[in-house]
Amino acid sequence: MKQNPNPTSAEFRRHNYWKEALENLREVYDSACAYTTMKLVAKGSVDHFRPKSKYPQLAYEWSNYRLARQTINTRKGDTDEVLDPFTIQKGWFTLDLPSYLIKPGQELSRDMRVAVNVTINILGLNNNDNLVQERCRWLVDLADERITLDFLDRQYKFLALEVTRQGVQTSLHEIFSRPPLPV
Repeated sequence: MKQNPNPTSAEFRRHNYWKEALENLREVYDSACAYTTMKLVAKGSVDHFRPKSKYPQLAYEWSNYRLARQTINTRKGDTDEVLDPFTIQKGWFTLDLPSYLIKPGQELSRDMRVAVNVTINILGLNNNDNLVQERCRWLVDLADERITLDFLDRQYKFLALEVTRQGVQTSLHEIFSRPPLPV
């Protein structure tokens, strides 16, 4: 039985065959970032969920690939402390309105809340103003009826799930008329 080699960094640069999986990942993921659930406008990138620097034997394993926004992939870097998008369950991540910040679910154990916060911080889900503003723009468009909840679900599944879970679709106008809470 053949085994994957343990390439060096230089060999990785010369043999980054995972890039050839990008189009297949886009198809399988329906062009949505595994970490944000938002449809990618740009191509995205192949993230090695288990970093190739720490797990070189997984560098060429399809099961280790996640489709990611380039900025998210860069922020994740070599860490293996981020929760696997394949194992995340509903309610682990929630959206705080009107701050548009992502927070751990209230029902989680202390350890899971810590793990969710670590993931949020490493990926910069609340530190990257562009991501926060994107969430705000999508919800303003929903409140102004420029998009439907079905459309939001196809473009940004997490936001649609949170709007539904919180039952706030009809009250979004009221939410957006209040100033955001300080961070």
